[in-house]
Amino acid sequence: MAGPSEDYQNSLGNDDIKDQEDAHESSDPVDEGKDTEGDSMAHPASNSIHRSSSRPQLDLSKAAIQGNFEERDPTILLPNQSDDISHLALDIGGSLIKLVYFSRHEDQSTIDKRKKTVKLRLGISNGNRRSYPILGGRLHFVKFETHKINECLEFIDSKQLHCSGVDSRHWGSESPNSQPINNANNAVIKKATGGGAFKFADLFRERLGVSIEKEDEMDCLVAGANFLLKAIRHEAFTHIEGQKEFVQIDHNELFPYLLVNIGSGVSMIKVDGDGKFQRVSGTNVGGGTYWGLGRLLTKCKSFDELLELSQRGDNRTIDMLVGDIYGGMDYSKIGLSASTIASSFGKAISENKELEDYRPEDISLSLLRMISYNIGQISYLNALRFGLKRIFFGGFFIRGHAYTMDTISFAVHFWSRGEMQAMFLRHEGFLGALGAFMSYEKHGLDDLMVHQLVERFPMGAPYTGGNIHGPPLADLNEKISWMEKFVQKGNEITAPVPMAKPGTTGLGGFEVPSSKGGTLRSDASALNVGVLHLVPTLEVFPLLADAKTYEPNTIDLSETGELEYWFTVLLEHLPDLVDKAVASEGGTDDAKRRGDAFARAFSAHMARLMEEPAAYGKMGLANLLELREECLREFQFVDAYRSIKQRENEASLAVLPDLLMELDSMSEETRLLTLIEGVLAANIFDWGSRACVDLYHKGTIIEIYRMSRNKMQRPWRVDDFDEFKKRMLGSGPQKPRPHRRALLFVDNSGADIVLGMLPLARELLRRGTEVVLVANSLPALNDITAMELPEIVAEAAKHCDILRRAAEAGGLLVDAMTNSIDGSKENSSSVPLMVVENGCGSPCIDLRQVSSELAALAKDADLVILEGMGRALHTNLYARFKCDALKLAMVKNQRLAEKLVKGKIYDCVCKYEPAG
Repeated sequence: MAGPSEDYQNSLGNDDIKDQEDAHESSDPVDEGKDTEGDSMAHPASNSIHRSSSRPQLDLSKAAIQGNFEERDPTILLPNQSDDISHLALDIGGSLIKLVYFSRHEDQSTIDKRKKTVKLRLGISNGNRRSYPILGGRLHFVKFETHKINECLEFIDSKQLHCSGVDSRHWGSESPNSQPINNANNAVIKKATGGGAFKFADLFRERLGVSIEKEDEMDCLVAGANFLLKAIRHEAFTHIEGQKEFVQIDHNELFPYLLVNIGSGVSMIKVDGDGKFQRVSGTNVGGGTYWGLGRLLTKCKSFDELLELSQRGDNRTIDMLVGDIYGGMDYSKIGLSASTIASSFGKAISENKELEDYRPEDISLSLLRMISYNIGQISYLNALRFGLKRIFFGGFFIRGHAYTMDTISFAVHFWSRGEMQAMFLRHEGFLGALGAFMSYEKHGLDDLMVHQLVERFPMGAPYTGGNIHGPPLADLNEKISWMEKFVQKGNEITAPVPMAKPGTTGLGGFEVPSSKGGTLRSDASALNVGVLHLVPTLEVFPLLADAKTYEPNTIDLSETGELEYWFTVLLEHLPDLVDKAVASEGGTDDAKRRGDAFARAFSAHMARLMEEPAAYGKMGLANLLELREECLREFQFVDAYRSIKQRENEASLAVLPDLLMELDSMSEETRLLTLIEGVLAANIFDWGSRACVDLYHKGTIIEIYRMSRNKMQRPWRVDDFDEFKKRMLGSGPQKPRPHRRALLFVDNSGADIVLGMLPLARELLRRGTEVVLVANSLPALNDITAMELPEIVAEAAKHCDILRRAAEAGGLLVDAMTNSIDGSKENSSSVPLMVVENGCGSPCIDLRQVSSELAALAKDADLVILEGMGRALHTNLYARFKCDALKLAMVKNQRLAEKLVKGKIYDCVCKYEPAG
C-alpha cells in the first residue's frame, strides 16, 4: 500500500484500542475488559461534573501587538490571560493518545458603533442568553500512538497547548512569553483520563511543565457521549448493508440509552442523564481479543493490517454454517437459514489442516464476525433487560470500519427481530477526551445548543486512495502557518482498506443479508472528523414555522446522479475561481502557490466525497458550496471577488439616481411590478453560475442588465406577484396595513443589491415599514457582506432623501450616529433602515444557525424576503414561516430549473406565501 512516508505509515499502523492494563492503572475500580462480580457490575451513578458560575476575568497585563505593526487590525497577544478556557484535554490509553484542543476564532473586525446603534434603538442587549464571555472558537481532534508519546509532546509544544492564555491563532509561531519545554516551574494544570494519565504524569511535568489532573474514565466517557448526542446535528448514524444514514434525536427523548464502549474489552453503560449512569455489564471479549488472537493466528503486524485482511476474506472456509450441518438446507422450523453461522471456526474441528493451510484473510474475517456478533448480541440482551430503545456503540475498535459496523448492526437486528437498531458515533474514539475537556470550569460547553456548533470540513490536502492529494503539507508550512502537520504526525487520517474480492460472503454473520453492493470498504470518516466550530452567538431563526422539521437543502445529493452532476459543476468552475482568488491577492507568486494548493485540496475533497458521500456528515448542495468557501478561507483567500465587487458596485451606483427618478414617475401598481422585475433581472449577476460567467465574458454589466430586463415577461415560471400585490396595495378603496418590519436577505454585490434590492427596500420604507438588510457575515463568491453594505447604503443615500432619513434612523450613516440615538424629532419621523449579518459565509443559508442579532430583529418582523438562487432555491424554497414570505430568484442552472420549477435556464421565481 503506497503512502507518503514510513513514519506516517507507522503512525497509522497499530490498533486504536485500549489495553486492559489501562483500567488496572486507573483509579476507577471497573475493569473495562472484564465482566466482574460485585460492585463493579453496578457502577454507581457518578456526580455531575462541577460547573463554576464565576465569570472569567480579562488580564491585559503585558499586552503587546504581535506580528506586523503596519498590518490592519494586528493581533494583540495577552501573554498573561489564563482565566478563560483551558486549551487541551487528553485520553491516554494503552494504544492511543486522543487529544481535544481548543483554538480561538479569528474575529472579523466590525463597525462597533453601527452595531451599538441598532442594539440601543431596538433594545437588544447582546442577543444572547448569557451576560459574560463564553466559549467561541474551534475544537480539534487529534490522535497519536501511545508508544510515540514524544511526537505527541512535540505537537503540544509546537502549538503551545500547554501554556495558558496564548492566542491560538498564532500557535506554532514565536511568542514573546511562550513557556519553554522542560520548564517545570509554575506548572499549568491540564485534564486527562485513561490509564496513561497516571503512567505518564511525570513525563508531562518534566517535558512540558504540565501537571496532569486525572478525571474518572467512566465520567468522561458518558459526558463526551452526551455532549455529542445533544450538540452535533449529524453525530449518530446507522450502518446497514453498507449504507450510512444519519439519525437526529430529539434532546427530550435521548435518555435513557445504552452506551457500549469497545476498547480492548467492552463496557456497557446505562445512561439516564447528564452525570447519571451505571455500568451494567461488559465482556472481556473485545478489541484486544480480536487483535491478540489475530496477531497470533495471522502474524499481522498491525491492527489495520488485520482489518485489511478481513475485507478480502471468506469465512465459509472456516465457519461451520447451518447448511453445512443440514446438507445445504435451512433449519426453517426455528428460523435459521443455511447461511447462518452455527459455529465460528467450527470447520477447523473436522478438517485435517494445519494453521498454515488456512488463508489469513479468512481467519481475520471469521474472527472479526465472531467477536462483533458476540458484542452485538450481549448489547441487545442488556438493552432488553433494562427496556432501552437505543444502543450507541463507540470506541476505537470500530473506527468507522464498514464490516465491523455492519456485523454489529446485523447482530442487533437479528436478535431483536428488527425492533432495534445499532447506532454509531462519528467521534467515537474521542468520547473520553471530550469528557475530560468538558470537566474544565467556566468554559460554558454545557450551555451550548445544537445550532451553535458547526462541523466544518477538514482542510489541507487529504489522504485518500493511498495517496496524498494536493501538495505535501510540509511544503507549505513556511508560507501557510495555519496548516496542521497532520501528514507528518498521522493525525485524524487513516489509510483506506481495499475492497473485498467478488464472491466472498459479503457481510456474513448469523445470516448473510442481501448486500446492496457487492463489496464493502472501510469508512475513514470516524478519524477524519473535521473541526467543531463553536459559535455561541448562533440561534435558530425564530420565524421558522417548525424548526424541528425544517430542512434547508432542496437538492438531495443521495439521488442517483445528483452528486456526480454537482461535483462536475463545481470542478468546472474551479479554474475561474482560482484565477479570481489569485488576482484578489495581487497575483503574487505566493498567491499563485496558494491558489494551486487550494485547487488540488478542494479537488481531493470532491474525490473523497465521491467515494464516501457521508464522510463529512449528511451532505446537501449547500454543504458543498460551504466546503468550497471554507477551503478558500483556510488557504488565506479572504475575499476572492473583492475587486470585482468594488467595480460592479461603482458602476451600479452611477446609474442608481436615474433608476430612482424613473421609478418615482410611475403609478403605485406599475412601480411595484417594476421593482420585482428589477430584483429578478439584477439577480442575474452571479459569479457562482457558469452560464453567468459566460455572459460576463460577452458584455458589460449594463448590457447584461438590459438584456435581463427585456426577458422579464410574465407569467414567470413561478408567479405569485398578483397575490403579493394584493397584500401590498389591496384590491379596493381600503388600503391594507403596511408590514411592521421586513427582513430582506440580499444576495450579490453590484446591480443585484444596488439596482434590485435597495429600490425595493426604499419602497417598503416609503410605506412605513422598517427594513433590515440581511447580508453575509463572511465573503462568499460575489455576495455582498454586512461589512460592505453600509458604505453602499451611504452612497445611495446621497441621491435619495428616503434612504438618507432611514439610514440615519438606523445608524448606518456614521456622521449621523449621535443624532440617531438621541430620540430627536427629525429621526423619529422616519422608519429605520438597518443592516445585520446573517451569521454565515456561504452562498446559501441554514436558518437553524443565524446570528443572535438577526434572531433578535426577527422577533418583530412580519415579512421575510429571500433573494437569490442560494437563499431561495438551493436552500429554503420549501421553508415555511410564521409571517409573510416572498422568495425571488432567477434560475441560472438548467438542471436546477428542470428539477425545482420544471422550467429552463433564466426562468424567474416569484413565490409568495402568506403567514401561516
